[in-house]
Amino acid sequence: MDDIEQIRQLKARYCRLLDTKSWDEFRALFTDDAVLDSTDSGGDVITGADAFLEFLRPALSESVTVHHCHTPEIAVTAPSTATGIWAMEDRIRFPDGSELIGFGHYHETYEKADGAWRIRSQKLTRLRMDFTKP
Repeated sequence: MDDIEQIRQLKARYCRLLDTKSWDEFRALFTDDAVLDSTDSGGDVITGADAFLEFLRPALSESVTVHHCHTPEIAVTAPSTATGIWAMEDRIRFPDGSELIGFGHYHETYEKADGAWRIRSQKLTRLRMDFTKP
């Protein structure tokens, strides 16, 4: 399997594992020093995969989430580095019944180590966010 297909499968696992709350497997998708930036959608910059999970687990554990990523633009920049931009849609239904439906892009960098690609950085940009209350 070529590098681009491996990165596509990495992102597919990202969506599935996040939505199924498979936290240990989800954690393995990132480099230890990953940087995750959601400032464009009202969040923060989080450094470190463990810190990201410490934030994400309580934020989403009781919510139903659906993440879809589409039309990847992936470039392998060296034998062990790559970049990608993914169109995305996410839906989050919170325990109180309120819902977020969002559209935007993931801008990512990847690193290959020990034969596996992992997410090294991710910046979420939003084009639109719709909120509904019950």
